Amino acid sequence: MTDHLTVLTTTDSAERAELLARAAVEARVAACAQIDGPIRSVYRWDGAVRLDEEWRVLYKTTAARYAALEQVVKEHHTYDTPEIIAVDIQRGSAAYLAWIDAESG
Repeated sequence: MTDHLTVLTTTDSAERAELLARAAVEARVAACAQIDGPIRSVYRWDGAVRLDEEWRVLYKTTAARYAALEQVVKEHHTYDTPEIIAVDIQRGSAAYLAWIDAESG
């Protein structure tokens, strides 16, 4: 495991994505959150295949802050089972990774 992560979630509106992004950055559990969308998601839920517009939020954080970030996302999310997936950052510029360290609390 590396010391830095990207973590993503999706939500149902641009406004909700902004709330999720701002909550994490303000709580200093992520240095940055990027929002993109709308995206089209096809998934199975309650036995049916669904197609919905969603917005993706991509956070940059440290491995040490992951649990706190997950908690912030869960506290502010409206989905019953929000997507929260973390991926190790294998490589990155030293200056950028140091910035993530400094801004993630």
